[in-house]
Amino acid sequence: MVNKRKQLHLIVFLVLLASTAFTVNPVFSQQTKLTYTPHWLPQAQFAGFYVAREMGFYNDVDLDITIQHPSPTEDVLDLLVAGKADIVSHFLISAIAQHQSGTKMVCFGQLSQNCAQMFVTRKKDSINKPEDLDGKRIGIWEAGFQEIPSALIDEYNCSVEWIPIVSSVNLFLMGGIDAMTVMLYNEYDQIINSGINEDELNPMLFSDFGYNVPEDGLYCLNETYYKNNDALKRFVSASLRGWEYTFANKEYALDLVWKEMKAANIPSNMAHQQWMLDITEKMYNRNDKPIEVGELLEQDYIDAFNLLITIGQLEAEAKPDFDSFYKKNQ
Repeated sequence: MVNKRKQLHLIVFLVLLASTAFTVNPVFSQQTKLTYTPHWLPQAQFAGFYVAREMGFYNDVDLDITIQHPSPTEDVLDLLVAGKADIVSHFLISAIAQHQSGTKMVCFGQLSQNCAQMFVTRKKDSINKPEDLDGKRIGIWEAGFQEIPSALIDEYNCSVEWIPIVSSVNLFLMGGIDAMTVMLYNEYDQIINSGINEDELNPMLFSDFGYNVPEDGLYCLNETYYKNNDALKRFVSASLRGWEYTFANKEYALDLVWKEMKAANIPSNMAHQQWMLDITEKMYNRNDKPIEVGELLEQDYIDAFNLLITIGQLEAEAKPDFDSFYKKNQ
């Protein structure tokens, strides 16, 4: 009788042990898997996301995030529509145009609060202001982001030849174009690092001409938003935590950027990536905007919307619909 009792106790113990084995890590089994696609190749512009992943900030909120970069010729909004990405980053104005074209997508986070786009020319060519670009050849990215440059050229009634460029500044360095559309945090510094002194250049920041349209925001399809609303909130929170840690620990963040670029077989210049990270921090500054970190100001949306009307990408009678475009997700 005693042996039977012991056997019964042993069986109960084994059953309890087996059930415990399946529940010791319930958080992991409940993780939501999402693929995030930044709108360009690996670089310091996206350091905060690498940090959030490596520091375990996504794991802390039960997320399994895959960061998957596009090729230089892919538009991430196309990848989003095709279902190849759950979340993408993109410029505000391009996303508004896509939304107005009928794509059922929403912005659920806004990181950048300023415009880093600009034209750059050489002083020796006497192209000192937008009016001087009339009749000139201007390099512009093949992958998109053409709305603001087009608006500025239209405002000054210039007739220009747009030359599509994939990613290199070589055509500008060789004198094959008169001007180039660049980002302050990226191609502008590449040009300086390639042997042209900064005092030989004329930078024309679009923000200096009234086009301070914010850039990097986070987007998903409506279906994803309503299906994974809570997970998207956690993604924003963990990503902002990653960016906060990045700006406070830049050396660590840049080490992760270097590893990400190396894995993608992209040549890495740490001085340039340091420049990019420093400028990105400035671009994320809200200044005196009455919003919290990670939010989109309605007036910024309206200004970008009206700019699209100005350049003819939206009909004049089109009406902004901020509530359907942006979902505060914190």
